[in-house]
Amino acid sequence: MSNPWNNRPPRPPGNPPERRRPPRAQEDRSVHAPAPREERVAGASRSELRLYGLNAVHAVFARRPEAIRKVYLTESRIPALKPLLAWCVKQRVGYRVVEEGDLDRLAGSSHHEGVVADVLKVEPMPMGDWLRTLPDGTPVAALWLDGVGNPHNFGAILRSAAHFGVAGILLPRDSTLAISGAAARVAEGGAEQVPLVRMGQTENAAAQLRNAGFSLAATVVRGGDDLFAATLPKRLVYVMGAEGEGMDAQLAAACDTRLSIPGSGAVESLNVAAATAVFLAQWKQRSR
Repeated sequence: MSNPWNNRPPRPPGNPPERRRPPRAQEDRSVHAPAPREERVAGASRSELRLYGLNAVHAVFARRPEAIRKVYLTESRIPALKPLLAWCVKQRVGYRVVEEGDLDRLAGSSHHEGVVADVLKVEPMPMGDWLRTLPDGTPVAALWLDGVGNPHNFGAILRSAAHFGVAGILLPRDSTLAISGAAARVAEGGAEQVPLVRMGQTENAAAQLRNAGFSLAATVVRGGDDLFAATLPKRLVYVMGAEGEGMDAQLAAACDTRLSIPGSGAVESLNVAAATAVFLAQWKQRSR
């Protein structure tokens, strides 16, 4: 029995065999992303951070536009972001106009204010490098965050720190605290204004700070000197304790002074973000 595949008509000479292109898949122009975790979102690499919120994105564009890798926005935000979009076109940085629900998924939050951006992270500075950047002869305040972990509190602290001109946020060597999308949004641009500083061993860090002319003030709920009556030095590091547990007792004992915010007693204390704003406002007023 003959093979029917051998009975094809011969191909005309000089004509190449016909090649059929596979059907092209229909391009999907909408953004789809799973609900991300707060600190590391799907779609952004480990070297990138997914920011959201209008002021957070504006601040990155103003201070380090080269860090922007991709932008997603709703159509209603185009007028407010025209300079950024024009820069994206010029620099060939991708941006996409998407729906509100797409941004909800990308940000993992409904509080994105119509814009999400993937940007390069900024790593904390070493303590020695930070100290060399400080101006001589002018008042300087810094915040040592001992165990603060809530991203919304961290964002509020960054916002207050930027408002009052804090020179740096000092992080213990083993601290996992880092800028997240939620912290940056709450900071309303403050995350781009205040440098993060990585300290070494606690004793060494305290010695470095004192050698640079700083005094360390432990902020305690009770038992400290009245903040509003105390004399505050020109170079001051406020050591802020963790939410709930407060600051480490040994660290508090190693500080040069202990300060408390007097109140009515109707509540036990302010939370760490609110307390930070009060401490910084008092330093700002006294350092003039």
